[in-house]
Amino acid sequence: MKICVITAGSWGSALAYLLSDNGHEVNLWFRNIEKAKKAIELGENAEYLPGIPIPSNVRVLWDIEEASQGCELFVQGAPSHSVRETMEKFKPFIPGGATIVNIAKGLEEGTSKRLSEVIEEVLPGFHIVTLSGPTHAEEVALKLPTAIVAASKDLKAAEFVQDVFMNENFRVYTSDDIIGVEIGGAIKNVIALAAGVSDGMGGGDNSKAALMTRGIREISALGVAMGAKADTFNGLTGIGDLIVTCTSQHSRNRRVGFLLGQGKKLDDVLKEVRMVAEGVTTAKTAMELAIKYNVEAPITTEIYKMLAEGKDPKKAVHDLMTRDKKKENTADD
Repeated sequence: MKICVITAGSWGSALAYLLSDNGHEVNLWFRNIEKAKKAIELGENAEYLPGIPIPSNVRVLWDIEEASQGCELFVQGAPSHSVRETMEKFKPFIPGGATIVNIAKGLEEGTSKRLSEVIEEVLPGFHIVTLSGPTHAEEVALKLPTAIVAASKDLKAAEFVQDVFMNENFRVYTSDDIIGVEIGGAIKNVIALAAGVSDGMGGGDNSKAALMTRGIREISALGVAMGAKADTFNGLTGIGDLIVTCTSQHSRNRRVGFLLGQGKKLDDVLKEVRMVAEGVTTAKTAMELAIKYNVEAPITTEIYKMLAEGKDPKKAVHDLMTRDKKKENTADD
């Protein structure tokens, strides 16, 4: 099969290499022409996956029409803030009947829409699948064992994507709960910011365990209110993705939180981290959704106040710890 991978960040590149290993012909589209030419010159995507050669059957391209030509499957990896714009640019060149696989995590700012909803608005009538789970691009590129979920309203489309991506190092499960899979993937980034803040302040294992456990409760409560299945949040795209993002050295969101916990200002932190940390923009949208669906989300609220209002991390922890007394595992906890 001929496949177009849209955007050549770390995750898009890692999946392009994986699809190449699976025998597919892959066009890897770079948004930036100079970066594309540099990748061709070096034979690797040095900015995101240094030291890992670009496979011979992966073509590095920057022209949208050329990148799309002859492709049956499109892997959408643009970050949440540019998904709509990117899909609009590709729309004239995507043939009818193609499958669109969204690999980005987040929510569209301003509309609060899930990313598959954004894609569906731009490309109505197409098969849309979200691929999500506890995955770091660096480890997938190194062919370390990984498990992930392909989710779609159309289970046959999810099964098709499962067949395309799955190999001995990359196990793919299917789900028809695309709402739960996308909400888990988006809001875990906000909780990962909180875990990073705790680490940056010198919090211990107790603190992080509490944040992660209460965090999955927030994610699940909001997801169910939006129509997701509660059990989804017990799986790879819920607690699994939360664990890896809150604990890993590769996690951009945890890194941003860590630096904030050390007392650094957000603008300075984002300059230092450089790559996109989706939790920073997702926090506001998650707050809006929690209000809309009348779901209590104290961790998300405190992270939003730190990001938007510059609230002191110590004050945020104090306010979380001194909230009204509650029972655990109740509807209003």
